[in-house]
Amino acid sequence: MFVARTFSSKPALSRLSARRAASSLVVGIRREDPQRLWERRCPLTPDAVHDLVRDGVRILVQDCHRRIFPVREFVEAGAEVHNTLQPAHIILGIKETPLDELDSLCAPVAGTPRTHIMFSHTTKGQPYNMPLLSRFVGSRDAPTLIDYELLTNEDGTRTVGFGWFAGAAGVVEGLCASAHAHLELGIASPFLNLARPYTYRSLDDMRAALRAVGTMPMPEVLSPFVIAVTGSGNVARGALDLLQELPVHRIPASELPRIVQDPNSAGKIYLVHVRPEEYLFHLDGKPYDRESYYSTPLDYQSRFHELIAPYVSLFVNGTGWRPGFPRLMTTSELGVALQAARAVGPTRLRSIADISCDVEGGLEFMRKATTIDDPYYTAAPEVGGVQVMSIDILPTELPRDASAHFSNALKPYLRALINGEDTPDGALARATVARGGELAGSHEWLMERLPLPKETPAHLLGRGGAGAGAGMFKKKKILLLGSGMVAKPAVDEFLRRGDVSLIVASNNTAEAHDVVRGRANAEVVALDMGDKGKLDSLVEKADVVVSLLPVPFHTTVAEHCIKHAKHLVTASYISPAMRALHSRAAEADVLLLNEIGLDPGIDHCSAIDLRARLEKRGMRITRFASFCGGLPAPECAGDVPLGYKFSWNPRGVLAASTNAARFKLDGTVYTVAGEDLMRRGSYFHDVPLPGAGAPLALEGVANRDSLSYASTYGLGPVQGLATLIRGTLRYRGFSDLLHAFKILGFLNAEEQDRFALPDWRYFVMRCVGGKVGRELYDDASVRAAIADVVASDSGDVDAHDVLQALEWCVFGVLAGNANANPDGLPRVPHGSAPAIDHFAALLAAKLKYFPHERDLVVLAHEIVAVGENDGREETWSSSLVVYGSPNESAMSRCVGLPVAMAALRVLDGEVRSRGVCGPGEEEVYVPVLRDLEHAGLGMVERTRPGRGPLGETLARRWQHKF
Repeated sequence: MFVARTFSSKPALSRLSARRAASSLVVGIRREDPQRLWERRCPLTPDAVHDLVRDGVRILVQDCHRRIFPVREFVEAGAEVHNTLQPAHIILGIKETPLDELDSLCAPVAGTPRTHIMFSHTTKGQPYNMPLLSRFVGSRDAPTLIDYELLTNEDGTRTVGFGWFAGAAGVVEGLCASAHAHLELGIASPFLNLARPYTYRSLDDMRAALRAVGTMPMPEVLSPFVIAVTGSGNVARGALDLLQELPVHRIPASELPRIVQDPNSAGKIYLVHVRPEEYLFHLDGKPYDRESYYSTPLDYQSRFHELIAPYVSLFVNGTGWRPGFPRLMTTSELGVALQAARAVGPTRLRSIADISCDVEGGLEFMRKATTIDDPYYTAAPEVGGVQVMSIDILPTELPRDASAHFSNALKPYLRALINGEDTPDGALARATVARGGELAGSHEWLMERLPLPKETPAHLLGRGGAGAGAGMFKKKKILLLGSGMVAKPAVDEFLRRGDVSLIVASNNTAEAHDVVRGRANAEVVALDMGDKGKLDSLVEKADVVVSLLPVPFHTTVAEHCIKHAKHLVTASYISPAMRALHSRAAEADVLLLNEIGLDPGIDHCSAIDLRARLEKRGMRITRFASFCGGLPAPECAGDVPLGYKFSWNPRGVLAASTNAARFKLDGTVYTVAGEDLMRRGSYFHDVPLPGAGAPLALEGVANRDSLSYASTYGLGPVQGLATLIRGTLRYRGFSDLLHAFKILGFLNAEEQDRFALPDWRYFVMRCVGGKVGRELYDDASVRAAIADVVASDSGDVDAHDVLQALEWCVFGVLAGNANANPDGLPRVPHGSAPAIDHFAALLAAKLKYFPHERDLVVLAHEIVAVGENDGREETWSSSLVVYGSPNESAMSRCVGLPVAMAALRVLDGEVRSRGVCGPGEEEVYVPVLRDLEHAGLGMVERTRPGRGPLGETLARRWQHKF
């Protein structure tokens, strides 16, 4: 009798015994998801079905008119057509089973649990497939899940898959795509005559077509045509095998600069199989060493963008990537590579075939998979753009050959499963993701990602013990205060955990409901922060509190947290009022964790981590410069005042321009008063950022007291540092204009100067009138007064620029009814408030992102370190460049994700610190940086001998005041 839960280690049965064992067993071949229009593969061919039926196995097959093998061939082989597969014990498919179909095939068959075999795409914790995995967990009668991707031999090599066919189809798709890319330049490539893979009846036909195209002459403007292939697995082997049908000349990567300039290369096709040692280098400059690379991958950097990419005509990426390893090419590096490629020739680096199809993986700029009917797109237009082909189901373009190969590889495992055995090397056990309602072996960590089943069996409730899955079904309560611009990624991160119950408390419940999107383990509660009783009740019921509220509210929340012994996490700077709570929080065994967003947050974590690693290498930091900014993407910034749009609290942006600053440059300490921070000569007109990719016209403003970070970052005494500065990035022109707004009174935050607005006309007239000491009555008098105020200031601001900006912002309403909400202006606020609050409300409405627009986050450190033993000076740059999307801003990801990641560590009891803290402890910054790397927000590091350009340029320009 077949048993799905265990595998016997007894010797293989004889054919007669096998027939007896299989006599009551039913195998079902599922049709693929109808939504996958191009999926034509099948896990078993009719020939394989014939062999199994002959051995006494009953085979059911669902009818499907897309499948490469017609159903009549299966019937002729002895299978039965059965459209529900209800009698099937073992159910085979290629891709994931749709949930509605899976739900109908979960119950045991006559008391025997079923077994499903598929590419489940669950074993990395992929959020979109956690609902599928949950169907295999929670009940002893749940089906067993076996994943083809995990079927390997004893040395870990995959034995069942389509990788070779992905490479074969992918390289032909790449050649076809490159032909279109070159056609857009007005050049007809021979590869225009190559049909796309799905049009060929067989692999042999496609090989023949390649050979025919290889006889056609290559235009001189495309010569030499260089194809670079990365990877060493089945994917790369498939691509390389097919390319042998062309008249290629194989060369090492080191020959590329010479070949592209050699007149004797005209008309030739060159193939470079790029090895890791040809583009991966140790940060110390040492050559690639495989063992060293896999043990300390972040000690290596990829130079693919400078040594390989500029010379290729078509780049075929067949190498995989894992978080924690250097990317093959980042978005910013692509920009560098494209500039170098244009210098080599107009046809270089026009097309990339990313067969690995690892979204935001080794090629950071590859942000989406494509489809067979829409195979390529222009990626990373912000750095120049490149055509990318990234079809994620390439093997289905060769469905007959791919299915036959797959079926032959699968048959030994299927026979063992039918016999109730494992293979001699234990492969089926290794490939089992879930069995008997529990996750198997190394997959237990996935429990923390699962949604909670509707009915949880008693034997799993409150399960203790070690391991990531312990206590999975015990709900942990997170109270999230605020539902604004950065809340959504945090909410998504929290709700990836099946053991989390989330309450979002907000004064805007419509916004909060939109953020949680009706998910079962999230609740929205209306909360006015003036209702202290309700706040107190919510805090008391929570395990961890996360505040995304404006800074003034954090201390109030912290008081309630101390009262009820609850931990608090915020993304904000530690205010004096918050710091004053340190002793009380520590005595109450409470953690008040702050500064774990972007700036502050990721900047702190990455700087401290790099400093710690440099110290372990015997290096001492002598110069530290760091700049960070949240900006509109360049294409969204050109036509608005300030070159700015708001992706976080508008008042916070405006208030930051009034903070005093202190920093050190090239041995000299400088102090800038808050009223002068944005004055010309008090900010940096040009900031050359290390590692930020394509040049951006950015200026920098010193950020608060940089000298205090000598202690925060563990850099040693300030006296031992020649340079120490932290700054905020903006597009050029921001500071001048904001300084003008400041001197006009728009940023006045004094509580004694609160006033109510009858209309927006009154706001301008009151602020400017207060500056000139007279009442203003009309448009002309306001304009004249503004010109007088700006002219009397020594900040060198052009009054014309100020008037032009205000014309866009507010002057358009002065002549009409300013309370009628014309031109996108908000309704005037209710009640009295300081000028800065009114102005923040105005700019929030005028400088908002439209649905099609995206933002940009840029963070860059430049650290100069000296070897304690040899005195050798090195510059380390560490950068993060993130573009948002219409669905999710870069700012919201860079603030919301680290907040959520840290909060979850606190929730799980993995942070031992108490009192008021930042993210300076290893128990916080190391896992947060690791999780950010997994989320595609990892820092990119580079090193060079000597001093880098940033600190030196800042010191020189400051001394000369631009």
